[in-house]
Amino acid sequence: MTANTTVKSQVLKAVEEMPQNVTFEEVMERLYFLYKVNQGLQQVDADNIVSHEEAKKQIKTWHK
Repeated sequence: MTANTTVKSQVLKAVEEMPQNVTFEEVMERLYFLYKVNQGLQQVDADNIVSHEEAKKQIKTWHK
């Protein structure tokens, strides 16, 4: 996905690449995946990230 690619063109491309017998559920799962990837890329662009070390520290607190 490039920055100049529209959401509509990304959706159309994703659907076109799927097999003919795809289900609505599979389409929705793929679109949700693309949506989440896009959100992550936007967070990186905004420098809204967590370092690997910080992530490890946060995960350790989950097990207490």
